[in-house]
Amino acid sequence: MAMDKLIIFDTTLRDGEQSPGASMSKDEKVRIARQLERLHVDVIEAGFAASSPGDFAAIQAVAAAVKDATICSLARANEYDITQAAKALEGANSKRIHTFIATSALHMEKKLRMTPEQVMEQAIASIRLARQFTDDIEFSPEDGYRSDPEFLYRVLEAVIREGATTINVPDTVGYAVPELYGQFILDLRQKIPNSDKAIWSVHCHNDLGLGVANSLAGIHIGGARQVECTINGLGERAGNTSLEEIVMAVKTRRDFYNLQVGIDATQIVSSSKMVSQITGFVVQPNKAVVGANAFAHASGIHQDGVLKARDTYEIMRAEDVGWSANKIVLGKLSGRNAFKQRLQELGVSMDSEVDLNAAFTRFKSLADQKSEIFDEDIMSILSNSQQQQGADFYRFVSLSQHSETGEVPRAKIVLQMGGIEQSSSSEGNGPVDATLNAIEVQAQSGAELLLYSVNAITAGTQSQGEVTVRLTRAGRVVNGVGTDPDIVAASAKAYLAALNRLHDPAGEKINAQMAP
Repeated sequence: MAMDKLIIFDTTLRDGEQSPGASMSKDEKVRIARQLERLHVDVIEAGFAASSPGDFAAIQAVAAAVKDATICSLARANEYDITQAAKALEGANSKRIHTFIATSALHMEKKLRMTPEQVMEQAIASIRLARQFTDDIEFSPEDGYRSDPEFLYRVLEAVIREGATTINVPDTVGYAVPELYGQFILDLRQKIPNSDKAIWSVHCHNDLGLGVANSLAGIHIGGARQVECTINGLGERAGNTSLEEIVMAVKTRRDFYNLQVGIDATQIVSSSKMVSQITGFVVQPNKAVVGANAFAHASGIHQDGVLKARDTYEIMRAEDVGWSANKIVLGKLSGRNAFKQRLQELGVSMDSEVDLNAAFTRFKSLADQKSEIFDEDIMSILSNSQQQQGADFYRFVSLSQHSETGEVPRAKIVLQMGGIEQSSSSEGNGPVDATLNAIEVQAQSGAELLLYSVNAITAGTQSQGEVTVRLTRAGRVVNGVGTDPDIVAASAKAYLAALNRLHDPAGEKINAQMAP
């Protein structure tokens, strides 16, 4: 029997961006979109065009940069949102407008303040308008899982009749359980007369830790053939359905799901690392597929079994999802060609010789500090090189700090502010606290520190430290990431990266927290 294809709809750049502090710049969205293209994602939801000029420009940039995937913009079911989405998508080879309106009684009454008939009329009108710009139209009834089924039957039948080609049924608040959600999708498909005219999609949030399970139930029980997901399960609250878990579940248990996916699984780990580095959301070590411990075996019994036959305890091969079997790759004597070759092996393409030279310069600098350069170090180098191409207001220059038992730690920081070099000193409870206080002496940002997190990029005492800092000011929440073999210097770089996001007016955007 021929296998159906499961369409992978990635919403890392839209729904994933709704995580506090995960807002991405235009250039960062383009970088991730290009990686998603290498991953062979079918649909990339690049943003919400009407939410801000920044998101509009980012969707335009992604549409121009990506050629092998359908580019999608979210839009509320109104004329302004849909026309903005259409304008932002004009340069796309393949484009989709994804429009939505709430259909649950709670949302219609409390949020929309609309009657069911008004919601029905607006849903139909939105599809009619979207059809003027593209034949690829997705419709989502927001909070669909908690909607009255009889009302949902009427709405979805009407929008399919009007021309919607994909129907997405979101579990917007993560309330569903697998068996009931799968049956819910099946009931919709069986009771809506024209359900066969559209592809059915699932979009599940992870509030009860069931996002992936619900999505798989929607696919297997309900017959959905599109799944909406994000890299690392990134998303607001507890996150979204994890792309890597869905893909590997379907690939590994093809005997059960009888579905094919077009994803190049060897690009999964590099995609995960890129999204983690850009957003500042560290992947937990025991995260399935992409966590550092996902293929580690500590138990003696497990180790013995794996050494004798890998499939005794491994249902997937680490290299199949992009983990490198040869972790140590380069050192201080390695040349530019060796560095370039390793980038190609990692599936990374540099946009220009200038970009390659900047990355290689950072590689040589790091190689002077640590003897062994790992793949994770290279990915960190690339992220930092590309971050520093922008005209950052704050730039790290140098740091000195003194910490001694029984003495108050002190730090002196030298940084550039608007191209002018400044220096300041301060004390603190520890070397990191003293360093951040010294930065604030000059910056006087008024920002509140919400989160400080340290992660070792590789194993061993020579590992680079990756620090994530989350700041808030005037209602805006931003993340900053910094890496360095010196954890205090990494902390300073992360703090300055976050300050740059607060300082950059172009970074301001309103995330669409009402979206499905």
